[in-house]
Amino acid sequence: MKKVFNLGFILMLSITLMSSMCSSDDDDGTPNNNSQQIAEIENDVQSGTWRITSFIDSGQNETSDFSGYDFSFNSDGSLVATNGTNTQTGTWSITDDDSSDDDSSSDDDIDFNISFPTPSNSNFEDLNDDWDIVTSTSTRIELIDISGGNGGTDTLIFEKN
Repeated sequence: MKKVFNLGFILMLSITLMSSMCSSDDDDGTPNNNSQQIAEIENDVQSGTWRITSFIDSGQNETSDFSGYDFSFNSDGSLVATNGTNTQTGTWSITDDDSSDDDSSSDDDIDFNISFPTPSNSNFEDLNDDWDIVTSTSTRIELIDISGGNGGTDTLIFEKN
């Protein structure tokens, strides 16, 4: 009887130790929490209008495609780009990317999501992506995306008007 008890105890202890040794995907065991930084960026972009000062699409400078456009990031998630004559309406959001569902080398980055429902031949379709935020201030946001298809790197910079 004593051997059965000892064997059962050792088995339970082994299972307990093995399960406590399992680690999460995070190196330090704490979940990523970028909520404060996300809130700050959201407040910054919702203030005033913005313009694209640089757009490099797989090595090609396409900044001029958006010359004269002012971008408004509205609190309801709508994104409006207008040049006085033409207006494009889309959506935007900022999300905490704690997974590897994009092509970032980091799995705890913040994504700046842009979506314009336009035809594939529209210049605005090139902006549609879950961009990684490289740097962000109250007057400048630098974004990057590494394409999963061709491995090209796209960069997009917004500056406040």
